[in-house]
Amino acid sequence: MRAMADKENCTRVTRLSKKRAAESMAAQLQQQSKKRVVLGEITSVPNVGLSQISEQQKPKPRRAKRKVLKAAGKGVTEKGKHEDNGTDIDAKSDDPQMCAAYDSEIYEYMRQMEFQQKSRPLPDYIERVQKDLSANMRGILVDWLIEVAEEYVLLPDTLYLAVSYIDRFLSTNVLTRQKLQLLGVSSMLIASKYEEISPRNVEEFCYITDNTYTKDEVVEMEADVLKSLKFELGSPTIKTFLRFTRVSQEDYKTSKLQLEFLGDYLAELSLLDYSCLKFLPSLVAAAVIFLSRFTLQPNLHPWNKALQQYSGYKPSSLKECVMIIHDLQLSRRGGVLISVREKYKQHKFKCVSMLSSPPEIPDSYFEDVIVQ
Repeated sequence: MRAMADKENCTRVTRLSKKRAAESMAAQLQQQSKKRVVLGEITSVPNVGLSQISEQQKPKPRRAKRKVLKAAGKGVTEKGKHEDNGTDIDAKSDDPQMCAAYDSEIYEYMRQMEFQQKSRPLPDYIERVQKDLSANMRGILVDWLIEVAEEYVLLPDTLYLAVSYIDRFLSTNVLTRQKLQLLGVSSMLIASKYEEISPRNVEEFCYITDNTYTKDEVVEMEADVLKSLKFELGSPTIKTFLRFTRVSQEDYKTSKLQLEFLGDYLAELSLLDYSCLKFLPSLVAAAVIFLSRFTLQPNLHPWNKALQQYSGYKPSSLKECVMIIHDLQLSRRGGVLISVREKYKQHKFKCVSMLSSPPEIPDSYFEDVIVQ
């Protein structure tokens, strides 16, 4: 009897050993199949447009073959009524996160926050503060972070906050180009902790850089960023103000989802361009909606009274920002920074980056006489 029991125990141990050995082998094979690519050396390209950066400078993070979950942001909305029919847009929403009862107060609070100095980076910090960085380098870093966010299936709000932290930190702290990627992953780590339900850990952000930086270096930079921002992490971003996309869909017969994805695409394109820092996030969001509507229906005026009321912007005040984003859309700026374009070529995003836009926007669209 005892001999049988010993035999059975030995069999269990053997099976357990084989199972552990198989799991270990699978883990090793999986680790070997992963690709880690370091962000290429960021070199200074003075007085050169983003479209002229060499291919070797483009960052290329690894891409895992896995299904990407849809992460649709929820949050702040704008409240208002169409003057022609008195329809309350937000009252139609059953989503409790839209906070229909309080959205006008929330939106007004966000508008006040974006004017605060602590929430905004210097629009010319590269010229005034930095000695070893250029707008080109910033564009390369943001382009890479867009791929990192896609690879790690992070919320859009996480990406926008990370870029905001980078710009705010660089507005007050001199940094060398060798530490620019370190700042990028540390800012993404902070934003991930702020926004994500299950944030990525430090080791994963080290891994995505091919372990160019140690865990201690990332944590140390994380602390430096938090101190520099004085732990003020909840500043409004362009994504915050894209909530009035629903208003822009009211008089459109085209796919509402297509209009939404196109707005997301153009907004992420604007992150690449350093010159967009001089605009308030709410203005960039309004310019994105303007250009999205123009792209889908170029023969119709892209602005109306409802959009002007909700956003607080007239067409004339949007012109400069719209023209910059339009140039980005047509690859007249930032042509070699392709992460956003590749991302939005996917069918899950309705292939909106492949939509063609007329090369010129009529000047009459920027006049302040608005159609109903």
